[in-house]
Amino acid sequence: MAVLRKTVSLALLPLGLALLLTGCGRSVTSADPDNLEIYTQTVESKPGPPLEPVPQLQKFETFLYNDQGLRDPFSAPLDTSKSSGPRPDPNRPKQPLEAFPLDSLVMNGTLGAGGKIVGLVMSPDKVTHRVVPGNYLGQNDGKVIEVTPTKINITELVSDGAGGWIERPASISLPNQ
Repeated sequence: MAVLRKTVSLALLPLGLALLLTGCGRSVTSADPDNLEIYTQTVESKPGPPLEPVPQLQKFETFLYNDQGLRDPFSAPLDTSKSSGPRPDPNRPKQPLEAFPLDSLVMNGTLGAGGKIVGLVMSPDKVTHRVVPGNYLGQNDGKVIEVTPTKINITELVSDGAGGWIERPASISLPNQ
């Protein structure tokens, strides 16, 4: 008996679900077109929100630039060739190590002893150069002042931004120093 009841209830279940879903579908589709037209008519009949007022334009104070007696900012800078102090020599021929930034040069070691020490510097193109006091290297007119067993001391000429030049000390050391 219990098996029969279970079979009957399982057979009636899909039928009940089909009736339920069919009833829902009819009521929703039959009422939507009328409600939608009424809603759109109601919305269109309402007045729109008020517009914001146009903002007031600010009045700016005029400024008269009086440049009489002042140097023209677009003209060539003042002639500083007469200034004293160190200056790079434009007629000096450039040496091979002046084509590279100072921080890209690596000291590999030295040759010699005492006052006749020659520094060995490797450039970024993997070529080792011999350096003695008086040679130039780096892109800021760096002149070799002294070569020690562990370091090469250099003096660079750097522009001060006002047409003059400043001497700046620099050095290249062995990598483990």
